[in-house]
Amino acid sequence: MIETTYQNKTLTAFLSGDIDHHNAGEIRARIDGQAENLHPKKLELDFAKVKFMDSSGIGLIMGRYRQMSLLGGRLEVVNVPKNLERLMSLSGISSLGVLKSQKN
Repeated sequence: MIETTYQNKTLTAFLSGDIDHHNAGEIRARIDGQAENLHPKKLELDFAKVKFMDSSGIGLIMGRYRQMSLLGGRLEVVNVPKNLERLMSLSGISSLGVLKSQKN
């Protein structure tokens, strides 16, 4: 569901499977705890292995964007599968400038 690494002041969260109301809280708590302890300059959310995401996933991204802004860092959302690009675009996430690369 989530694995994290930290190097060069970047906390990377490798997300996998589904992100929905059943597990978004657990993912959020794990990322937030590590970000508060490590104070990364960049939080990278890697969506390469995410199969499905509902509005809870949008909330997860928006909340981490806010958290990183408060910590003086930035958020990047990377490796977004094609099937999730449209959802993120419609939600307004693309307007935040956090989408950095797309997965084909």
